[in-house]
Amino acid sequence: MHRSPLVLLALLLVATPALGQTSSPDSQTLRALLEEVRQLRQDLQNITVAAQRAQILVYRLQVQQGAVTRASQRLDDARAKLEAVQAQRKRDAAQIKRYEEFLRENTGNSADSKQIEDWLPRGKADLEALANQEQERQAKESECEDQLKIEEAKLNELQGLLDELDASLEKSRHQPVSRPHQ
Repeated sequence: MHRSPLVLLALLLVATPALGQTSSPDSQTLRALLEEVRQLRQDLQNITVAAQRAQILVYRLQVQQGAVTRASQRLDDARAKLEAVQAQRKRDAAQIKRYEEFLRENTGNSADSKQIEDWLPRGKADLEALANQEQERQAKESECEDQLKIEEAKLNELQGLLDELDASLEKSRHQPVSRPHQ
């Protein structure tokens, strides 16, 4: 009867090192799995941040495209107004020239000559006002051109940032995934 406890004790002593040996690979596997889960969590966080950044850039890009469109419309409007003033000034200048030629050719005191003589000072004053208005319109056009260039530069900068983000994501997509040592 005394042998049974001794055999049992011997078996326990022999089995204990064997248990330690089999648990070591399991422990390493668990550590490797834990490390991989941590790496996956980090990768997921990085992807989430990149996606949020991309969404913000796309929104800013849309807003800036709207700003460029508005600046372009303002420039088109300024150009149209300038062209209208220039056309009116040319018509008025041509009219004044025709009336002056008429007066030179018709030195008589006709009713038409009297009306033209009365109208010429007003016509010349209007022509001067149109010349001033043309200068103002040219200044406005120049200002609108400058603003459009600024807005386009901002748009190009945002497009560059989006391109950089895209290239970064594409580069990271082609990189091999590093796995923890097993």
